Amino acid sequence: MNKIFHLATGFLLLLLNYSYAQIPGADLRNDNIDSIITEEIARTGIAGLGAAVIVDRKVVWKKGYGFADREKHIPFSPSTLMNIASVSKTITGACIMKAVEQGKVSLDEDINTYLPFKIVNPYDPDSKITLRHLATHTSGLTDRYPFYTDSLYTNGRDAELPLGEFLKNYFVPGGKYYSKENFLNHQPGTYREYSNIGAGLAGYIVELRTGMKLNQYSRKHIFKPLGMSHTGWFLSEVDLKNHTKLYSKDSNTLKQIPLYGCVTYPDGGVRTSVDDLSNFFIFLLQNGSYKRKQLFREKDIKEMLRFQFTGDHIPENINPDTLNSGIFWATKMGGKRIGHNGSDPGVRTFMLSDLNREVAVILFSNTSLSEKEEDVFFNLYDALYAMGLRIKNAGHSQKNTLNHSVLTGKSVNQSK
Repeated sequence: MNKIFHLATGFLLLLLNYSYAQIPGADLRNDNIDSIITEEIARTGIAGLGAAVIVDRKVVWKKGYGFADREKHIPFSPSTLMNIASVSKTITGACIMKAVEQGKVSLDEDINTYLPFKIVNPYDPDSKITLRHLATHTSGLTDRYPFYTDSLYTNGRDAELPLGEFLKNYFVPGGKYYSKENFLNHQPGTYREYSNIGAGLAGYIVELRTGMKLNQYSRKHIFKPLGMSHTGWFLSEVDLKNHTKLYSKDSNTLKQIPLYGCVTYPDGGVRTSVDDLSNFFIFLLQNGSYKRKQLFREKDIKEMLRFQFTGDHIPENINPDTLNSGIFWATKMGGKRIGHNGSDPGVRTFMLSDLNREVAVILFSNTSLSEKEEDVFFNLYDALYAMGLRIKNAGHSQKNTLNHSVLTGKSVNQSK
């Protein structure tokens, strides 16, 4: 009798897993996500996009829309490669934490301990700048516009100017890119201003301390263990046949723009797919674990994702209820989401989860829109998140029903 009961229970639990796996498909039959996305593509002129929805650290839905190459009618899919702009910073952040784990760097050491040249903020020459400051955008180092953007991108090829040489010329007096305007008149840690150049510097420090280029280091410790076999930092190391074309909308005209490299690649140079990035996001959401294997020390990933703006460590211009920061990781959308998003010429990306890490969305688009049309990307994210929430709620409903049937001995139909 006990044996029969255990067999019946095991069957119902198997049915539970099977039913939960089927819920996304069943839910989507009544969902308008396809029409929402295709209508927005038609309305705005977006060339292509891909997305994935992650529920309870598992991919439950993924799809591509439009074209990776409009001229050749090559569809955009979850396996299409593209540069992901500032979402790359989360990979730089993970590299920092692996270097912390290895004892190569400390988040709170003066960065001048690591550098072959010295960086001194002329407004505050006695204060030390740390990796924690760089990774929370509170270092006092700033992107000087328009120089910073005009000098970054290299059309059709990877950047040839060495990262260290660029940084030295930007931050050291006498350098050809040096200016007092490369610094803020704020003590490190007291004021937050988003700094791409700070991310470039952080990645360079990882390279110096590990003796490996960032692309090699991340391939060894992140991409390969996570099965991100199509991911790289440079045009020269990815399959360009699977790389999307990039587009920019000017007035009502959609123009193709050349692929490009970036001198300060640690701030935005990763090229990956929705499929590959999903593995990385799940790894972060699981505190460094992937497929039941702990790849990073759990405490280091927790420190990367921990809100840093607390107690006496809140920048003067920040309300931590609406914006807080981890190590190249931050709250978004008024403090309701965590992760990162990105924007570069021809690129718009999102990698965001709810605060409980239960529902997450990855969204790629190969099209730049005007500022007045930018809301469409947030609307699409919201639609995908809402779908993920429905999938999660449907899963819990189905699970509760089947658990009830196990406890009462009733069939699923009888329990309704």
